Amino acid sequence: MRSDFALVLTAALLCDTVWRNNGEHLSKGPCRAGFSQSFYSVLISRDVLQGQGIQKDTIVSSQKVKFDDCMGNQAVVFQSSDPNFSVRTDGSIFAQGEGASLDEPVQFKLTASGPHTQVWGTVVQLAVIDPPSPPQNENEVTNEEGKIAERKERKDAFQEPPPVIMFSGSPVNDSKGLRRQKRDWVIPPINVAENSRGPFPQMLVSIRSDQDQDISIRYSITGVGADQPPNEVFNIDPVVGKMFVTKPLDREHRSSYHLRAHAVDMNGNQVENPIDLYIFVIDMNDNRPEFKNQVYNGSVDEGSKPGTYVMHLAAFDADDNTTANGMVRYRILSQTPHSPIPNMFTINSETGDIVTVAPGLDREKVSQYTIIVQATDMEGNLNFGLSNTATAIITVSDINDNPPMLTSRTFSGEVPENRVDVVVANLTVIDADQPHSPNWNAIYRILSGDPTGHFTIRTDPVSNDGMVTVVKPVDFEMNRAFMLTVVVSNQAHLASGIQSSLQSTAGVTISVQDVNEPPYFPTNPKNIRFEEGVPAGTSLTTFSASDPDRLQMQQTIRYSKLNDPADWLSINRTNGQIITTGMLDRESVYVKNNIYEATFLATDNGSPAASGTGTLQIYLIDINDNPPALIPKESQICERVNRNVNGVNITAADADTDPNAGPFVFELPSFPSSIRRNWTISRISGDYARLGLRYQIYLEPGVYEVPITVSDSGNPPLSNRSVIKVKVCPCDENGDCTTLGAVAAAGLGTGAIISILICIIILLSLVLLFVVWIKRREKERQTKQLLIDPEDDVRDNILKYDEEGGGEEDQDYDLSQLQQPDSLEHIISKPPGVRRVDERPIIPESQYPIRPVVPHPGDIGDFIHEGLRAADNDPTAPPYDSLLVFDYEGSGSTAGSVSSLNSSSTGDQDYDYLNDWGPRFKKLADMYGGGDD
Repeated sequence: MRSDFALVLTAALLCDTVWRNNGEHLSKGPCRAGFSQSFYSVLISRDVLQGQGIQKDTIVSSQKVKFDDCMGNQAVVFQSSDPNFSVRTDGSIFAQGEGASLDEPVQFKLTASGPHTQVWGTVVQLAVIDPPSPPQNENEVTNEEGKIAERKERKDAFQEPPPVIMFSGSPVNDSKGLRRQKRDWVIPPINVAENSRGPFPQMLVSIRSDQDQDISIRYSITGVGADQPPNEVFNIDPVVGKMFVTKPLDREHRSSYHLRAHAVDMNGNQVENPIDLYIFVIDMNDNRPEFKNQVYNGSVDEGSKPGTYVMHLAAFDADDNTTANGMVRYRILSQTPHSPIPNMFTINSETGDIVTVAPGLDREKVSQYTIIVQATDMEGNLNFGLSNTATAIITVSDINDNPPMLTSRTFSGEVPENRVDVVVANLTVIDADQPHSPNWNAIYRILSGDPTGHFTIRTDPVSNDGMVTVVKPVDFEMNRAFMLTVVVSNQAHLASGIQSSLQSTAGVTISVQDVNEPPYFPTNPKNIRFEEGVPAGTSLTTFSASDPDRLQMQQTIRYSKLNDPADWLSINRTNGQIITTGMLDRESVYVKNNIYEATFLATDNGSPAASGTGTLQIYLIDINDNPPALIPKESQICERVNRNVNGVNITAADADTDPNAGPFVFELPSFPSSIRRNWTISRISGDYARLGLRYQIYLEPGVYEVPITVSDSGNPPLSNRSVIKVKVCPCDENGDCTTLGAVAAAGLGTGAIISILICIIILLSLVLLFVVWIKRREKERQTKQLLIDPEDDVRDNILKYDEEGGGEEDQDYDLSQLQQPDSLEHIISKPPGVRRVDERPIIPESQYPIRPVVPHPGDIGDFIHEGLRAADNDPTAPPYDSLLVFDYEGSGSTAGSVSSLNSSSTGDQDYDYLNDWGPRFKKLADMYGGGDD
């Protein structure tokens, strides 16, 4: 137990020494934001646990983590990487999970953040130690004193580089067997500066076991940087236990390493429990602050008060931000331009926020500032820190601090009367604000002088001028001039504290010009009522016009007719009296809905002359001037009376309207007497009646003309005698005429009907015979290929022979062509017209033209020429012996040319042998053989 206590005490003293050497308090010197240490090792006595698990929200140690953000730690939040342990705002370490346990040492990363953008971090390690036991006797006290002396020696040895790390918790054997193994104690981290220049390998620490005096021990290390990538950053001497770093370290690449040290005997058996080694890379100021952008753009309203936020710049330093190496400070190097003062802006040295520090921002004077911002690490120390710069472009935004001002107090213009969409005056305005912005865009309003709304003011989008425009015609006879009061303002409201200018209001005088206005008809259109049928020369009305130019112009009006579709009217040129020139007819096609419409023209004698139109609408009252007409004109009826269906419904049409139309009266005339004897009319309604045969009256099938008198209801009534043609025919049970009956009713007898049927049969027979004849002729044409007799068909008897010319001396021949070829390739490839050999070439036969089934006589010549052309170009066409190949015998023959021999036509020659040459020579045999015939 005493030995265990000595080891624990040695470890505690060792940790305390390392803590004191590495810890830095924020309270010393100027405030430095961050944790007081980069690594906290907290030892917890086992008595605190009392043999039980750690409850949730239990503070596990009185030792606290110290942190200061130099701003009172307002809203600082700690975040732990371990789900079971964390740190409260006062720095106390507590258990935040139900399953928290310290059976093994626990290490977690702790970060601190708040309203500021910076984040700090540290590492916290928790471990349990056993409490010391009181000595039992003097020997134990002596041994304990020896252990304390040994601990002091080890402490002194540790403080001198390099330190020696001892394995702890070795198993101890005694006569009673294996005793309980002591728990590991925490080894403080090893700090190594980055970018070390060596020499390498550089020794970091010596690791040894207290059993190395009894047995031979081999040491090794494992973990990232040893046997895991990146490999061989650290190595250890397996015999003496010295650990080395082999190359410079880069904190920005990796800030810490976690290794495990092992001790085994020569047989590879574990002698000591592995110990954890934490190596932290100490940051060096080897990185400059870097801005994300080289140019930043911001804006601020003109007229802003001091302290107004403008924009934010941020630089990132890859060094440790918990040390001065990564603490960046900002300052403004220059401002362009220097108006109104050189220092219009300032920057927060820690946050990078740019704000205004002086009034006087005026966009109309300076619209943009360029600021050079410098970021320096080492908390802004220009002697030791590294710096970088960026450009901030601040645009001064426009506000409506300049009211629009009219360039004149009065404006004038003139406008012709009766004109619209005419610009009569142009109002010019000046505004110093940003052009084409709501602060610059002008809006014009008419305050007074135009109660009836004749004018409006439109804004020119380019020049911002106001265009006084006529939107409602003005009349010189009513208003000779207008006095308008106008005001101009901006589309945006004026900024706070800015008053409108007196020059925003002006007066506009508009003069109206008198022009020659056309005459007008006071009543247009004018409606009058007259009965139709009034005679020509009747005066209907006076359609006169008025001249609006009654003040300065005294003019004469002349009238004329512009449109009179039926040419029924005329107008007096001087007074406008309307007189009829024809009879008005309501039933005319030019009358629509009882109204006849005509248009007239009134023209003055002004310069230039002006004219106006007027419309006269005459409502024509109907009179009974049209008799009714019978409908229908034709119908049919059954020859046998059927009281249910027999009869024809008749009515009448009258061009007049009520009361001069229906109801109608239908009557049969008394002469001839057969009409009333055979026919009868019964009334159905006011406009309809039924015409039918009298009961028990039988009429032969045929067409009968039945006269009927129709009278309307006018006063006096008009009558009309009409004739309806009624076909009387036999009917079926439904009351419909049969086909034969309809024919009989048309007036044809039985003989005529039979004759018509016979004619139809004969016509059909002729058509059938003609079709059979056409089919037979078509068949004959298919059988007979040519229109001439096969004996006289000479197409198969025309043979193609080669033409023989003169001798060798008469013509220049290539005699090499007479040689027997070894192959037929040259013949196949030769163009048409070459000589053939005396045997049939073995090549595909040529395609000859196909004779039509029914050739036209005019096509025979074309067919023969095409066949000859194909035979001339066909190397496979017979005869094959037309060219005999002989060997060349040389030149210079003493004999004369055979071509010089003359053929004698004298004497008789027997051509009967041609009959023996076959059918192809039969025609020649007939022509030359057979004697005189």
